[in-house]
Amino acid sequence: MFRKVVTEQYPKEKFPTAPRFHGRHQLNRWPDGLEKCIGCELCAWACPADAIYVEGAENVDGDGDESARFSAGERYGRVYQINYLRCILCGLCIEACPTRALTMTNEYELADDNRADLIYEKSDLLAPLLPGMQQPPHEMQLGKDDLAYYRGDFAAPIPVPAVPSGPTTDGTAGGHA
Repeated sequence: MFRKVVTEQYPKEKFPTAPRFHGRHQLNRWPDGLEKCIGCELCAWACPADAIYVEGAENVDGDGDESARFSAGERYGRVYQINYLRCILCGLCIEACPTRALTMTNEYELADDNRADLIYEKSDLLAPLLPGMQQPPHEMQLGKDDLAYYRGDFAAPIPVPAVPSGPTTDGTAGGHA
């Protein structure tokens, strides 16, 4: 009668996950928008449930529209699928990835009424493009050479939208309401 209620009203109130929770996978990008996945297939080899399928392809360097570079490496993952009917969310694929292209998010709602919808394609797994990123394929744009690109030594800073610091027209300071 005087105890805290332990029942969660799940669809309406969601319990927060731990910061290191292993949820749905995500394929990450470099700061210029190129994919980090190099199509090495090590994640597929490390998966004990055989839930990952990767098909690598060669990047093609060229000028302008002739470029077909999707990742910073020599190769990229042309086909990338994770079958969540088989995946046990163990994280061994994350540890096997040499470029840290594959990480796990806190998203845990993976249930579906259609089995085909639980096979996530590359387009479902790729991280969204952030401001300042370009949609691949394009040339590597950050850094003077490959080593600088991988270290993060950028030739030009990535543009960040300016936030006004003084008073605004509505009387609030900063630009936050």
